[in-house]
Amino acid sequence: MKDLKKRLLFLLGALIVFRIGAHVPVPGVNTAELASYLFGQQGGGAGILGMFNLFSGGSLQRFSIFAIGIMPYISASIIIQLAAEVLPSLKALKKEGEAGRRTLTKYTRWATLFLAIIQSSAFLAAIYQPAFITVGRVEFVISAVVCLVTGTMFLMWLGEQMTERGIGNGISLLITAGIVAALPGAIDQLLNLARSNNSIITVLFIMLGGLGLIYLVVYIESAQRKIPVHYARRQLGNRIVQGQKTHLPFKINMAGVIPPIFASSIILFPSQIIGWMGKGTENNVVIDFILANLSPNKPIYSIVFSVAIVFFCYFYTALVFSPREMAENLKKSGAFVPGIRPGEQTSNYLEKVVMRLTLFGALYITVICLIPEFVTGVLGVPFHLGGTSLLILVVVTMDFGTQIASYRMNQQYEQLMKKNSPKKSLSR
Repeated sequence: MKDLKKRLLFLLGALIVFRIGAHVPVPGVNTAELASYLFGQQGGGAGILGMFNLFSGGSLQRFSIFAIGIMPYISASIIIQLAAEVLPSLKALKKEGEAGRRTLTKYTRWATLFLAIIQSSAFLAAIYQPAFITVGRVEFVISAVVCLVTGTMFLMWLGEQMTERGIGNGISLLITAGIVAALPGAIDQLLNLARSNNSIITVLFIMLGGLGLIYLVVYIESAQRKIPVHYARRQLGNRIVQGQKTHLPFKINMAGVIPPIFASSIILFPSQIIGWMGKGTENNVVIDFILANLSPNKPIYSIVFSVAIVFFCYFYTALVFSPREMAENLKKSGAFVPGIRPGEQTSNYLEKVVMRLTLFGALYITVICLIPEFVTGVLGVPFHLGGTSLLILVVVTMDFGTQIASYRMNQQYEQLMKKNSPKKSLSR
């Protein structure tokens, strides 16, 4: 178990580096004035800025070198995955095994660099105000873009190192660490609410509701749809292998936490940009309507957000799961689903099952993401740790525990094989 301990220590050290970097400010900025502008007057605490600030562990509010966080890498990964399904050249790379995967990883890194430059430049152009900039404009833009892009690329490298030399998915753990860093502040908000308004019942209701949502997420994420698979009797060399029975485990939520993140970004980011561009514009009906309705706790926002989650659930599931490819692999290995012919009929059957599961998974994610916003909006509680953050926190924690258990089992199996292996005698 020394190797597991070494991996966990490396993971802990990487998270400490991430938290230290979240407090290293970009030079030439009055961070107090900037935070007041972004999260005070502009009401960014519950919008797209609040979401980015939460995922980055408060880096955006401090305007540190990790301010734009790891989101450019996530966007680049989705774009490359989509391109690998559409472009023939990238689809061929996908089938080349390890060499093709390394090439796609290189493309993802370049796409991350490009998106980080675009996002940081657009963000700086939108928020630039002489009131909180202590250096010249050109100097500020160049230094800030370099710092923000370097911070994102460093987080990408750190996440890859955590995946390779640690346990679990490094990028997901970085996002989770940012959410965990916001938990003390959220708990302090609840305690202040209970002390100031004597709303102990409201606080207890929120805590019990949060525990209920956590239980629901754990229950749904642990659920599986098991499709029986039979392996035909076949001959391998000089021996005959008897037929076996097993199953294909399909999760209800195959898209993971990507749909709510992308749905929030698609809805809130344009409204935030329009709000900045429309500042000072009077009697503009379109801008006033967008700013009044496309914000959390508004009916139109909830409807559009729900539709976007369902769309991205189907989109991402179709991106990561190929029923035709799975049916071909089953056919090549001599396996079949009872009552279903191998090949095209198996592919259609698997696609039908996955589409039904995706519908339930999309409805489940929508409920998890909307209930906290609805409750806090009705009760008027200034508590911005929403359903998307809760979903990420629970799902990544469950995956991390599963990864540790799987790693320990593999280590025990390897040790058992070494003990039972015959000792080689040295012949002279």
